[in-house]
Amino acid sequence: MKITGLRLWQVPLTSRETYHMADGKTCDTVETVVIALDTDTGLTGWGESCPIPHYLPAYARGVAPALAELAPVVIGADPVGPEALITRAERWLPGHAYAKSALDIALWDITGQAAGLPLYRLLGGRQAADLPLYHSITCIAPQEMARIAREAQAEGINQFQVKLGADGDWQADVARLTLVREAIGDGPLLYGDWNCGATSLDAIRVGRAVAHLDVMLEQPCSTIEDCARVKTSTGLPMKLDEAAHDAASLLKAHTLGCMDAVALKLGKFGGLSATRAARDLCLHLGARMCVEDTWGSDVVTAALLHLGAATDPRRLLNVCDLSGYVEPRLDPGVPARVNGRIRPPETPGLGVAPDQDFLGQPALILD
Repeated sequence: MKITGLRLWQVPLTSRETYHMADGKTCDTVETVVIALDTDTGLTGWGESCPIPHYLPAYARGVAPALAELAPVVIGADPVGPEALITRAERWLPGHAYAKSALDIALWDITGQAAGLPLYRLLGGRQAADLPLYHSITCIAPQEMARIAREAQAEGINQFQVKLGADGDWQADVARLTLVREAIGDGPLLYGDWNCGATSLDAIRVGRAVAHLDVMLEQPCSTIEDCARVKTSTGLPMKLDEAAHDAASLLKAHTLGCMDAVALKLGKFGGLSATRAARDLCLHLGARMCVEDTWGSDVVTAALLHLGAATDPRRLLNVCDLSGYVEPRLDPGVPARVNGRIRPPETPGLGVAPDQDFLGQPALILD
């Protein structure tokens, strides 16, 4: 089997509600990049990458030129067994993990279709029938965040991420965590996420003020060292996100004792191949994992659900239904959340077939 061409679309995704985060970050309408890899057997593999602005060293309009640079490596190559081609791509164009993520996902889609198996069968075997979701709550007035939490809990959600720091008021962040905890009661998982936007001083003040509550902190500062300092000073568990992006950062965080949980996002690591390796390392290190991606729609959601389903449920903290946060849907037929949980697609490969009439003419064609 050979890859005969690559098609790429740039699709605007609008959040159902604007996501306000620390340090001026917002998620309103962002661009996702969808690709199709065509083969000489008629199989087509789908990939997606959606880097949100001001979040990581990645941007949506960087995907197309990176993949165009990789065309001599990709076109004519055998897509089955993604790691071999991704290794060659890394030698040809080092870095740009966010662009290679879309390529890697599409290669896995073709591999699964060629094998006649859903991807979770190839990523370690299915270990859970369905997967726990968390609900992310935009950083707005504390009372409104509590209302959103109650509504999500009524739909079966049992894990809540509270965005912090959008207004630079540490006392308002204390109120956010306090009121959401009161709204959902004891037991459900609650964690406050600064997305690297806090100083260690402000994060420590917040953490100490809510230390009597059952809460976890997520990535308050941009460095692993500062996150470790916050954990030591507050005594609260710590989840890492932006600072955990490869094996070296995972090992460093583990050594410093500040990785009770970690977000494994496909776009950070470079797709399913690299994120599966990170998952296996985290299984060894003992960290709980959130398997997800930076943002996106149905293609990337299906990919993360397959990896989540193939992960030991004792170590899987949650997954994210990214499709449920945005419009439009690329494939409305893929699984949606039910009672706070979600299943991966069951058909071979990713199990996703985006509507090509809706996508329209590609922005890039490589052959």
